[in-house]
Amino acid sequence: MQKEKKVNFVYGISLLITIAIVLWCLFIPENFEAVANYAFEVLTKKFGWLYMFSVAVFLIFSIWIGFSKYGKIRLGADDSKPDYSTVSWFAMLFSAGMGIGLIFWGVAEPLNHYLNPLGADPATPLAAEFAMRTSFVHWTLHPWGIFTVMGLALAYVQFRRGKSGLISNVFIPLLGEERVNGWIGKTIDILAVFATVAGVTTSLGLGTMQINSGLNHLFGVPETHTAQVLIICVVSSMFICSAVSGIDLGIKILSNINMLLAFLLLAMAFIVGPSVMMLNSFAEGVGEYLQWVVRESFVVGAFQNNDWFAGWRVFYWAWWIAWAPFVGSFIARISKGRTIREFVIGVLLVPSLLSFIWFSVFGNMGINLGAEVAAEAIKTTSTAAFIVFAHYPLGVFMSGVTIALVCTFFVTSADSATFVLGIFTSEGDLNPGIRRKVVWGLVNASLALVLLLGSKNGLQMLQTVSIVGAFPFIFILIGASVAVYKYVSGENLLTRSGLTLAGAGDDLSGQHLPVDPKVTAAGD
Repeated sequence: MQKEKKVNFVYGISLLITIAIVLWCLFIPENFEAVANYAFEVLTKKFGWLYMFSVAVFLIFSIWIGFSKYGKIRLGADDSKPDYSTVSWFAMLFSAGMGIGLIFWGVAEPLNHYLNPLGADPATPLAAEFAMRTSFVHWTLHPWGIFTVMGLALAYVQFRRGKSGLISNVFIPLLGEERVNGWIGKTIDILAVFATVAGVTTSLGLGTMQINSGLNHLFGVPETHTAQVLIICVVSSMFICSAVSGIDLGIKILSNINMLLAFLLLAMAFIVGPSVMMLNSFAEGVGEYLQWVVRESFVVGAFQNNDWFAGWRVFYWAWWIAWAPFVGSFIARISKGRTIREFVIGVLLVPSLLSFIWFSVFGNMGINLGAEVAAEAIKTTSTAAFIVFAHYPLGVFMSGVTIALVCTFFVTSADSATFVLGIFTSEGDLNPGIRRKVVWGLVNASLALVLLLGSKNGLQMLQTVSIVGAFPFIFILIGASVAVYKYVSGENLLTRSGLTLAGAGDDLSGQHLPVDPKVTAAGD
C-alpha cells in the first residue's frame, strides 16, 4: 500500500500541473503567453551564462568518465550482455534523441544562419562557413553530452545498483535514501516529468507543423487549425498504440524503419544534390568545428548580439536539457550490459557523426541554390525542406519520404516519451502499465495542440515552454554528474580495498561485501 501511495503522489501532482497548464493556455491564452514570454526573457537574458557553463561541463564530464579508468565498469553484472544489437541500439538512440528536430531544422537552420550570420555579410562564403559550424555546434556533441550524463546515471543505478528507474534514485549518494524517498525525491521526480512534457510537447508541435506543410506542398492540404488537429489526433493514436506495445515491438521496429528512411533520404539528397560540395563542406566543417568547439562552448554574446544567442544557442541548450530526463531514461533502459566506455562512445560519438553528415548534406542543398531560394525557404521554417527539394530531381519523391520520416520520428519520439513518463510516474517500474502510458500520451498531445493553436505564434510559444520547463533541471543534471562520480569512485575504492561488488539487482548502498575469487572486480 505504501508503494501505491508514492506512485499516486508523483503521478497525481505531475498530472495536475500539466492539466493546469493545458487549461491555462486554453482559457486564458493571452495571460499565459505574457507570463511565458516574461519568463523566457528573464531566463535567456539573465541566465544564458548558466546554460552555457553547465552544458560545457556536462560534455567534459561525459568524455572524461568514458575514457577514464571507470570506463571498464559494466552497466549491470560483470558478466551481463547487451539486450539489443548494436544496430538496433544506435537506431533507437538516434530516433529518440533527435527525431523530428533534424527533419525540421536540417535545411532551415543552415539557411537561417547563411542569411543572418554573426560577423559576416549574408550569403557569402564566410556566412556559409558560419552556418555549417553553428549547426554542428547545436546538434552534435553538446546535446549528446547532456543525454550521456542523464542516461549513464540512470543506467548505473538501475542495472549496477539494482534501483528502480526514478531519477531521484540517482541522488542516494548525495542525499541518502531517507531524503530520496521523501518529499525531496518526489520533487525531483515531478520536475523530471515536467521537463519531459515540456521538451516532448515542443517536438510534437514541430512535427505537426511540418507534416501539415508537407501535405500542403504536395497535395494542397490547407495549413489550418482543423488540419493540425486531425494530424495530431491521427499520429497520437499511432504513438499511443506503439507505446502500449512496448519497446521490443513498436519502438524497436519503428526505430529501425526510421534509420532506413533516413538513409534513403540522405542517399537521394547526396546523389541529386551538389555531392562534391557536400563532401568538401563535411571535411572542412568538422575541422572548423574541432577548432572552434571550446570557444563556442562558452560564448554567450556578452559583447555581441545577445538576442541571437538567446534565440538560438540558449534555446537549443534549454531544449536539450528539457529532453534529458526522457532521452536519458530511454537510452538507459536500452543500454543494460554495456560498459561505461561503450555507452559514452555510442551515445556521444555515433549520433554526433550522423548529425555532421545530415547537416552537411541538407544544409548544402539549400546553400547551393543561393540567397534568393534561401530567403524563400526560411519564410516559413516548416516548409524550408520542401521548397529546397523542389529545385532538384526527385524532389517530389524526397518530399514524400520526408513526410513519412517526420511521421515515424513523431511516433518514436512521442511513444518513447510516453513510455518514460509511465516509468517516472509508476515508481520507476521499467514496464509501466498500459493505462498510465495512454494517459500521458493523451496529455502530451493535448498540450501540444493548445500551445500550437492557442497563441499567435505557436512555434515561439512551444520554444518558450521548453526553455522555462528545462531551467530547474540544470541543477538536477549537475547533481547527477556529482552522484555518478561518487558512485563509481566508491566502487573503485571497494575494489582497491580488497572488496568487490555484487551483480546488478543487489542494493549495494553502504555495504562492504567479502571477496569472491570467482568474480572479477569491476574497474580492473
